[in-house]
Amino acid sequence: MADDIEIDMDDLNRRMEGAMASLRTEFSSLRTGRASASLVEPIQVDAYGQMTPINQLGTVNVPEPRMVTINIWDKGMVNKVEKAIRESGLGINPQTNGTIIMLPIPELNEERRRDLTRVAAQYAEHARVAVRNVRRDGMDQIKKAKADGMSEDDQKFWSAEVQALTDKAIAAVDGALDSKQAEIMQV
Repeated sequence: MADDIEIDMDDLNRRMEGAMASLRTEFSSLRTGRASASLVEPIQVDAYGQMTPINQLGTVNVPEPRMVTINIWDKGMVNKVEKAIRESGLGINPQTNGTIIMLPIPELNEERRRDLTRVAAQYAEHARVAVRNVRRDGMDQIKKAKADGMSEDDQKFWSAEVQALTDKAIAAVDGALDSKQAEIMQV
């Protein structure tokens, strides 16, 4: 009976990957001085009686490194989208030309770059905490299995497997943070 006790490594791996995916999403919302379509993804517009993402109201393009354009499909929504962008806190002043809204991305100053690297570090720390929580859950599974009769060798094996998975996930978080900070500090 003790031989058929296994720890669900796939579940632990999936949950750690989820923390990494969440980190990537948070990083994509950080403005780095370069235009990106993901910059406007979190913005919701009050359209047709409900909150709607901008990418469902028009086509988002990046025609040049410091410009995002949004071609709104419904002429009546242009002012609402423009208002939502102004109120989003991105610090970008939209310019309207018919149904096209242009978002010129200003150059970041040194102080703002440092602030953004701190925010990125906070996002990475949240991801590390999430990974460590998954590790704790895995170790709790091992302790429970010990009570169910798991051998000491199996406990050591599964503990090492969970720790290796955790180390890999933490290294991925650190690598993502390093590349994001380098991207932010690039002038």
